[in-house]
Parts: sequence; C-alpha cells; structure tokens
Amino acid sequence: MDTAEILKKVRQIEIQTNRLVSDTFAGEYLSTFKGQGIEFAEVREYVPGDDVRSIDWNVTARTGVPYIKKFNETRELTVFIACDVSGSQQFGSLDKLKQQAAAELAALFAFSALQNNDKVGLLLFSDQVELFVPPKKGKKHILRLIRELVAFEPKHTKTNIGLCLETLLKVLKHQAIVVLISDFVAPVPSFERAFKLAAKKFDLIPVRVQDPMEHVVPHVPVCVGVTDPETGEQDELCLATGEVNARLKEYWNWQDHTLKQLFTPFKIEPIVADTTKPLADPVIAFFRRRARKIRK
Repeated sequence: MDTAEILKKVRQIEIQTNRLVSDTFAGEYLSTFKGQGIEFAEVREYVPGDDVRSIDWNVTARTGVPYIKKFNETRELTVFIACDVSGSQQFGSLDKLKQQAAAELAALFAFSALQNNDKVGLLLFSDQVELFVPPKKGKKHILRLIRELVAFEPKHTKTNIGLCLETLLKVLKHQAIVVLISDFVAPVPSFERAFKLAAKKFDLIPVRVQDPMEHVVPHVPVCVGVTDPETGEQDELCLATGEVNARLKEYWNWQDHTLKQLFTPFKIEPIVADTTKPLADPVIAFFRRRARKIRK
C-alpha cells in the first residue's frame, strides 16, 4: 500500500472502532479489567462496621482513638498488544487477510484502552522481534500503533511465539494485560514454557485468528500447487478426494486439544476470531464472560 492507502485504511479502522467502543466496548472493558493495585489515600476515625483489619495501629496508639487506613484502587492499566506478523498471517480466502483481521482486533483493544486512559504498547513478531513500541497514552500514539499494524512489512516469515513472550517477560517490569494475537499455527511445546511464565505474571489473553479455508477446502477435481508462506516449501494437493480435509481435521483437533491443555490450568479462555465474520462479536462475548466472573 502507498501512503494514501495506508492513511485511508487507518482512518477506516479508527471510525469503525471508535463507534464500537463508544456504543459497546467502553463499559464492557471497564467492567472486565479492574485496577491492578491499590494506593494509600488517608486515615479516618473508625466507625462501627469498618473492617478491623484496616485499623492503623500506629495512629490509634498515638491518638488513643481507633483510626483506619483508606486505600484507592489504581485504575490506570497497561495493555500490551503482541501481534504475529509471520508469513501465515498473509492468508485470506475471502476479502480479508488474517493480518488485516489482527489489525482490527488490536484496534478494538487499543481504542478501548484509550477511552479509559490506559497505556498501550505494541510488539510485532515473526521468529524475531520485528517492532517494539513502549506503552504510552493518547490518541496520536494509538493511531501510530494502528498504522504500524496496517502497513508494517516484516523482515522474516517464520513464527516464534516463545520469543515474543520471553521478550515481554524481560521488558515489562510490572503487571500488564497482554493481548497475544496469532493464528497459533505453531507446535505448542515450542512456546509452552514461556506461555506458562507469562500467564503467571500477566493477564494473558490469547486471540486466535482463523480463516475457514484453513479447516475445510472445497472438493474440486483438480490438483493445485501450494507454498508454505513461512518456510517456502512447495507441494501439490489434490482436492478431488476428502484426504486433505481429513488431514486438516486431524491437525486442528490435535492443535485445539494441546492449546486447551495449555490454557485450562490458568483458567484462560481464548478469543477465537473468524476472518469472514464480524470481529467484534467474539471480543464482546469475551468481555461479558469476564465481567460476569468478576461480579461473582
């Protein structure tokens, strides 16, 4: 894309996302992500019904009157979006590549954070860290992140989710919400250790971007040449039989099972986004599930 096309696409995402955030996401986001710490506010005299565990014994001893400490929740959060830009993200069977869907999903989180005055950072990764943008506030910063997501051209094609998470573990010193956007077409053992460490430190939200033709290909009486977008390996697939779909079904059943085994111990529910369907729907559903759990 040239500069004009990039700016047009960024503007389209901004308008579309702002409308969704204003109408739906802001309240859901606020309900889902509470402040992640407390800070001291003041002391005041104890009144019946106050939690005795809050009594400030030093002040009470000096004054002879029971006082309690008051704390305020620190609302400000850091949202860090880690987005896969490897070769497999350049696939799309209809009108949208997985990379484009990932950019729109990232924008939903970024503009929701902006609405609530939270910081947002960005990491783009292949099998290398392609781009790192430290967390900041402000609309200008968010638009810069969206522009990077839309226009960035990675230098590498392979995927290393483990390296992405290891990098965040090193550079993010405090708790953060990490939105990990990828198709997760990678062997789980290759990133399992880093994922477990990240899940303990961060509020880790995996977002799986999928295209329906990755699961089922049409039955047509032809053989087609295919190229692996990450390794460059070439092969020929005959689509006249159901063999390809049987192999795809076997792979995805295995991948879903291994990911579930990884996510479940940490009570992590991934967001699964289909490039051919409204991308906001699974994110809204996720926010509402999380909000219900918090209220319980």
